[in-house]
Amino acid sequence: MIVVGGEALVDLVPGESIVDSGLTALVPRLGGGPYNVALAAGRLGAPTAFLSRLSRDRFGQAMRARLTASDVDISMIQAGVEPTTLAVVALDERGAASYTFYTEGTADRLVADPGPLPAEVSVLCLGTLGMVLEPGATAYETMLRRESARGVLTALDPNIRADLIPDADAYRRRFESWLPDVRLLKLSDDDAEWLAGGADATAAAKGWLDAGVDAVVLTRGAEGIAVHTRTVDIFVPSAPANVVDTIGAGDTVQGALLAWLHQHDVRMITELNEVEWREVLTYAAKAAAITVSRSGAEPPRAEEMV
Repeated sequence: MIVVGGEALVDLVPGESIVDSGLTALVPRLGGGPYNVALAAGRLGAPTAFLSRLSRDRFGQAMRARLTASDVDISMIQAGVEPTTLAVVALDERGAASYTFYTEGTADRLVADPGPLPAEVSVLCLGTLGMVLEPGATAYETMLRRESARGVLTALDPNIRADLIPDADAYRRRFESWLPDVRLLKLSDDDAEWLAGGADATAAAKGWLDAGVDAVVLTRGAEGIAVHTRTVDIFVPSAPANVVDTIGAGDTVQGALLAWLHQHDVRMITELNEVEWREVLTYAAKAAAITVSRSGAEPPRAEEMV
């Protein structure tokens, strides 16, 4: 089973109507990086559970229902009376998204460490705000180290939201401390350069491999996806797509990577050869192309990938 841990939130996405003073009406869409990863993996047929703390408010109820409808196990979700995190989305002329977050006192950041995960868990995936906002970040960090030590395939997508990181250098040091416990590191080239203090993303990836990571997958926006391991360096171009917006594209890549690994019973990604890596990246690129053709984070289902 794949366990995805991290925040779930509501993206307030620009709609079509214009309201007061020329403002665009905002439409609520359920999201959050880890939440989207869980949806993608579950919809693609991998047994997946979501681990977070969700509000009992109407948004939280809707999140649970959507997870269940996407074949995601919700038994590890903790409940809280605090409100749901909100993210106001702005789209540029290319459909690329930027975010303003409202996170103070929200439910997901108060998640508690559940203790050792069940024996059937083979993958733990973490990232985004879950690894930033305390006290939840410490809980997820504890899980990362503990599950890595028992041989679980650990995956991380930092998915940097710089406005929510008050001390960039401290976060970079903390990120580096995670690397010996991370098997699969997936991130955008922009995030890689931010984490590396402006250095080239590919050069940064090589350094993270030296720090203990088994594979670094770099998403390069409309260009495609690259992977770097100690023996493989591959680039796969993006699949053709009619882009509506890019919300959830990177999360879909992560979910598709994990689903493919499960479908092919891969427990150690160091065993993948060049042909297999090209296959998994092509699969992830196709899934992301379907997501960006839709409004909001709406990952594909398995039958759409045929």
